[in-house]
Amino acid sequence: MSSRRTNNIEALSEQLGSLQITEEASTSDKQTDTEILTASATMAEISQENRQAGLLKNIVLDPGWFDGDRTKFEDWWRGIQLFLKSNKVIETDDRITAILAHLRGGIAGIYAQKKLDELDKELGTQDWDDFVKEIKTMFSDKSKAADAEWKIETFKQGK
Repeated sequence: MSSRRTNNIEALSEQLGSLQITEEASTSDKQTDTEILTASATMAEISQENRQAGLLKNIVLDPGWFDGDRTKFEDWWRGIQLFLKSNKVIETDDRITAILAHLRGGIAGIYAQKKLDELDKELGTQDWDDFVKEIKTMFSDKSKAADAEWKIETFKQGK
């Protein structure tokens, strides 16, 4: 065990000896620091360019498909809004297309096909507010409002 300690101590001594600062090493360190800062700035520029070009992964996950289950609409709608915002989907037609692409199966799939047919016939851009109103009317959970009314009507204050 003592020979192992001696070997460890010798190894540490060698490492400490190699860490002695000299003028030459100090100049070399300054060059290395400058090179690191330059490389870091270049990486930041490349990262920014890639982000703008859409090459980096997004921090907001794709909310997945919506099948028309009204009880899941609010969460899905919030997720798709965040997804569009984080992916910088700004144009109305692009936003509507992305949303319709996430509607699959059941009533949602039927609605998406109907809407696509309508959009193919129209030459102009659809109004975003009208689309939002339509999709919310179509898929919002109407039982939530009824449940809230029932709770208000049957609410009794405790003693």
